[in-house]
Amino acid sequence: MKRAVDVLLSLMVLLPLAIPMLVVAIAIKREDRGPVFYKQKRVGRGCVVFEMLKFRSMVVNADREGGFQTEPNDQRVTRVGAFIRSKSIDELPQVLNVLRGDMSLVGPRPDVPKQEELYSPEDWRRRHQVRPGITGLAQVRGRSDITPETRLAHDLEYVEKTSLALDIQILIRTFGVLRKGI
Repeated sequence: MKRAVDVLLSLMVLLPLAIPMLVVAIAIKREDRGPVFYKQKRVGRGCVVFEMLKFRSMVVNADREGGFQTEPNDQRVTRVGAFIRSKSIDELPQVLNVLRGDMSLVGPRPDVPKQEELYSPEDWRRRHQVRPGITGLAQVRGRSDITPETRLAHDLEYVEKTSLALDIQILIRTFGVLRKGI
């Protein structure tokens, strides 16, 4: 049931977002002529690695110039990138990951493989029992303002309590969080 809802809602949002996504793609391309999309290896359900799509918000080869997390006022972030990050627009291409089955609309945010060292083996395994999501409990309960330990607690709570009703609550709260940021 969850997969069917993911596909249906993803298709429904792609249509109205097609033009705004095209505008973002043109802005990224015009700023520095680099690729529009950034593809990054992430860990999905069952610890399977996949390529997650994002609109590129940083200079080309930014991952070679720094870590997997950005710092405040990170010089690698482009002008267009700063805007699309502030509105979470950079995440929109992940709808394609949902359609491919790599991700879900709701679930723990996908980790990069290097982050495995931050978890106990049991927590890593538990966290990856579900498909990662574009949004999740940690995003609606604090997003970047929470500690890694709190984020993990929210992610594991989601894994334990996962249901269609919880997903709907998270999606509704996500729209509220996004409205405040816009």
